[in-house]
Amino acid sequence: MTGSQRREQLLAVGRRLFAEKGFEATTVEEVAAKAKVSKPVVYEHFGGKEGLYAVVVDREIQALLGGITGALDQGGGARRLLEHATLALLDYIEADPDGFRILVRDSPPGQATGSFASVLGDVARQVEHLLAAEFKQRGLAPKSAPIYAQMLVGMVALTGQWWLDRRGFKKADVAAHLVNLAWNGLAGLESSPPFPDNCGAR
Repeated sequence: MTGSQRREQLLAVGRRLFAEKGFEATTVEEVAAKAKVSKPVVYEHFGGKEGLYAVVVDREIQALLGGITGALDQGGGARRLLEHATLALLDYIEADPDGFRILVRDSPPGQATGSFASVLGDVARQVEHLLAAEFKQRGLAPKSAPIYAQMLVGMVALTGQWWLDRRGFKKADVAAHLVNLAWNGLAGLESSPPFPDNCGAR
């Protein structure tokens, strides 16, 4: 094997183990044993488990973010963009369940920091601009767009994580129901939604 081939082999082995066991439970010894190399070879290429994990995660982030960003660049109106972006996430989960497990295992969607949270933050910022323009056209306050962007992205991400282990629903059906809830909810937005006084909100 050439150096680059060995590196790719180690990445494939590490990726599989991280998906199965998580970062903490995976060891350099296991990676080396599965790749049929000595431990120093892993250290030579990645400096240790942390370096290997960082490269694996970075590749997954680029793949997921690239798919969703590409979907948002297609144009065709707000609903169409929502459909494209939802399908892009579900496509990634379907084609690459190991990669998605790696991203969400140590950084669930509701978490403020971490690899998956950073992807969702990037996507939400892109969605925010689209929503702000849509809100302005409809006479709604564009300043509320960041809140709705977070809601939309979080809803799709959490549903995608749920769908990963419950494949009783077809991908197209999951996407259709997500867009149905999101779009019809957006279509009925009130410009100043009331909040009951007796709920204790301050």
